[in-house]
Amino acid sequence: MANVTVIGAQWGDEGKGKIVDWLASRADAVVRFQGGHNAGHTLVVGNQTYKLSLLPSGIVRGTPSYIGNGVVLDPWHLKEEIAKLEGQGVAISVENFAIADNCPLILPIHRELDGLREAAAGAGKIGTTGRGIGPAYEDKAGRRAIRLCDLAHLDGLGPQLDRLCAHHDALRAGFGQPPVDRAALLDDLRAIAPFVLQYAQPVWKRLGTIKKEGARILFEGAQGVLLDVDHGTYPFVTSSNTVSGTAASGSGLGPSATGFVLGIVKAYTTRVGAGPFPTELEDEVGQRLGERGHEFGTVTGRKRRCGWFDAVLVRQSCAISGVTGIALTKLDVLDGFDVVRVCTGYRLGDEVLDYFPSHSADQAAVEPIYEEMDGWKESTEGARSWADLPAQAIKYIQRVQELIETPVALVSTSPEREDTILVRDPFED
Repeated sequence: MANVTVIGAQWGDEGKGKIVDWLASRADAVVRFQGGHNAGHTLVVGNQTYKLSLLPSGIVRGTPSYIGNGVVLDPWHLKEEIAKLEGQGVAISVENFAIADNCPLILPIHRELDGLREAAAGAGKIGTTGRGIGPAYEDKAGRRAIRLCDLAHLDGLGPQLDRLCAHHDALRAGFGQPPVDRAALLDDLRAIAPFVLQYAQPVWKRLGTIKKEGARILFEGAQGVLLDVDHGTYPFVTSSNTVSGTAASGSGLGPSATGFVLGIVKAYTTRVGAGPFPTELEDEVGQRLGERGHEFGTVTGRKRRCGWFDAVLVRQSCAISGVTGIALTKLDVLDGFDVVRVCTGYRLGDEVLDYFPSHSADQAAVEPIYEEMDGWKESTEGARSWADLPAQAIKYIQRVQELIETPVALVSTSPEREDTILVRDPFED
């Protein structure tokens, strides 16, 4: 039996929540391994809709769920999210949920710095969610982070606060802000510590035991490969590595544990916020895609930019992350189009490229080369087998997997969990 690592193969918002929920019912543990509460997953279970941004999606099904050390944790947001889900009838306790005790924390000063920077950036804005993710990762790399385990030793936090405040006070002064209120920060940490410490564990050790027992582990990524801090459309990226390899370092298990890599891919392309987007459609077709796909961010509520499927970008994402197979989502959004288009390459000046260049100026300048296919009038919504799909929709799926050089493992035809066509079982591969 294989473990499964789920990642987004575009700019996020590919429908990972539904797929992770579908897989979580067959997993023995679910692990979030990077990102923070800037990631949004929407799950539809029967007539109930759950919106998660920090908790692993498996928690809704009662599957033991873990937040790994690669995540940056806002404990105050965690408390709010748990309370909201419990209000919807989801049971969350130390029996089915744990957080890596070496997980770095997002503090109020991180949120403040995020907002100050973005407000002052002018034309250099990158579209951050303002939730403190980037500054928290910076402090982790700068060896001045406060981690979850530190909340059990607040009386000895002085030297760490010295390092933290020396950095932040200088930055705050540059924005005309007063120094960090250390007393207020300590009061905030003392107040939240009892709640969050109950979930603290050496998650690497627990996962190691689960692995030895031969249980199925589902690794849940956030955002998408095109937002990876190394491989994405820099600087319009997130602050962590979103590729599949991060599942190893962000959970405390070795790379051999990651198993089948499932890349989630939307049947068209969307992006939230600023940055290059070669196939973006700023016309009635783009608007139609957005309306039919209900393209608004789970976390921010921002309207997503929409465009045709970009096979170049997805092929690149699959190669970088070693994707074994893809889950193609939101196929039903393309129902009713007379023609559907797929980007198969780019023109950059006199050159034709089969990859997305690294420099932001080149990324902004590329022009998509399209291949046109006949659309289909029949509905694919709710299809659960190949026999339920129109012939032209099947041709579209087949062409997509040819262009991205990666086979289709699953096809999702609605937000409902059971509206899924299984082509290749990741857990049995």
